[in-house]
Amino acid sequence: MAIAGDAATGIIVVVVAAALLSQSSVSSNSEGDALYALRKSLSDPDNVLQSWDPTLVNPCTWFHITCNQDNRVTRVDLGNSNLSGHLVPELGHLEHLQYLELYKNNIQGTIPAEFGNLKSLISLDLYNNNISGVIPPMLGKLKSLVFLRLNDNHLTGQIPRELVKISTLKVVDVSNNDLCGTIPTTGPFEHFPLNNFENNPRLEGPELQGLALYDTNC
Repeated sequence: MAIAGDAATGIIVVVVAAALLSQSSVSSNSEGDALYALRKSLSDPDNVLQSWDPTLVNPCTWFHITCNQDNRVTRVDLGNSNLSGHLVPELGHLEHLQYLELYKNNIQGTIPAEFGNLKSLISLDLYNNNISGVIPPMLGKLKSLVFLRLNDNHLTGQIPRELVKISTLKVVDVSNNDLCGTIPTTGPFEHFPLNNFENNPRLEGPELQGLALYDTNC
């Protein structure tokens, strides 16, 4: 009976291990699918994305990708890589992503609202591109965000007031865009220098609580 019990225990251990491995593979595959969607949306003349092979079990062996010990993607480092094209909403599935570095490229289009689902994100660096449209209010959900650098693009609209609720923010730079309205002055925005907002011709000075209209000049 003891032998039978040991055998049963062994079977359970194998089944549980297989289930965990399967779960990890599914997660890795979904992250690989999200990253491959980005690859398909980008023009890559210097072949920096050549190693992004969707047939692999997970993307952790791809260049410019960093994973944690559980094979979950934590960094995408593609700054200054001569890329053009568009961002994709699928990136919002990378729930363990901490650093999204896509600065100094020629990326166009808008910032997907789905980026607000990147609950582990610490740094969002999209500066020096050709990104247009508004700053998604959904970014206010990024409660771990420390660095938000969107400067030197073609962004329009207001600075979302949802961002003032992110207590972890240390750097926000939206200079050299076409934003409008007023500059928030509450929460972490109390401490940001005004030159981080300069060269937005339609953006007015700091809001005066209870006096300046939020949508002034928009």
